[in-house]
Amino acid sequence: MTKALAAWFALCGLLLSTAALAAEPDWSDYAGLLQRHLKPKMIKGITLNALDYRAMAHDPALPGTMEALSHFSLANLTTREEKLAFFINAYNLLAIKIVLDHRPLESIKDAGYLLTPVWKMEAGSVGGQMVTLHHIEHEVLRPMGEPRIHMAIVCASLSCPNLSPEPYTAARLDDQLSRQTREFLNDPVKGLRINGHQVRLSRIFSWFEEDFAPLPDFLRRYRPDLPQNASFKADLPYDWSLNGE
Repeated sequence: MTKALAAWFALCGLLLSTAALAAEPDWSDYAGLLQRHLKPKMIKGITLNALDYRAMAHDPALPGTMEALSHFSLANLTTREEKLAFFINAYNLLAIKIVLDHRPLESIKDAGYLLTPVWKMEAGSVGGQMVTLHHIEHEVLRPMGEPRIHMAIVCASLSCPNLSPEPYTAARLDDQLSRQTREFLNDPVKGLRINGHQVRLSRIFSWFEEDFAPLPDFLRRYRPDLPQNASFKADLPYDWSLNGE
C-alpha cells in the first residue's frame, strides 16, 4: 500500500469516526408518522396541527420509533443544538406515547393522578433510562437557556403551540424554532392578541416568565408591529383538551 493510499484510508477513518460521534438519530420513521397523521384542523374554534391518535396507535412505524428513542446513546450528542433537537423530539414523542398508553382521554392531564400529575409520571425510555416529561423540560431543556423551546415542546393540548410537521434537527434548529415562535405569536386565539395598547398572551409567558425576560424584547423580535407603549398580560384562555382525536 502506498503512503498516499494509507493516508487516504486514515483520513476516511477519521471522518467516519467524527461523523459517528456527532450523529443524531435517524428521525425518518418519526417524520413519516407526522406526515401521515398530523393535519391542519379546527377544534373548538382553535386552528392547529391536529394529531390522529387513533390511526397513529396502529401505525407499524410507531414501535420502532419509540425503540430507537430508547436505545439511542446520549453520548452521541456532542453539541448544544444536537441536544436541544433530540430532547425536543423526545418530549413530543413521549407526550404522544402517554396519550396512546391511556386512551381514551379528553386531556393528557387525565392520565395523571392527584398526587402524581402526568408531568411527573414515567413517560418512557430515552437513552436507556426511564424519564418524565418534567425531567426533560425542567432538568434538561430549560437549563440550556433557549426560551423558544416553549414553542416547540407540545403537551398534547389545544392551546399548546402547534406540533411541528417535521422532526427537529441540529442543522436546521434555529430556523425551526424561529418558525414555531413566529407562528405561535401570530395566532390571536392562543398565542398573542392585540387589543389597542394591550397585548394579551398565552399563559405560557406567565408560567415561564423568567425564561423570556425581558419579555418585550423577546416578543418584538418576532412581532415588530407591537405597539410601542404596549402593556402585556399573559391571560389568554388555555384549553387543555387533546390536540387531536
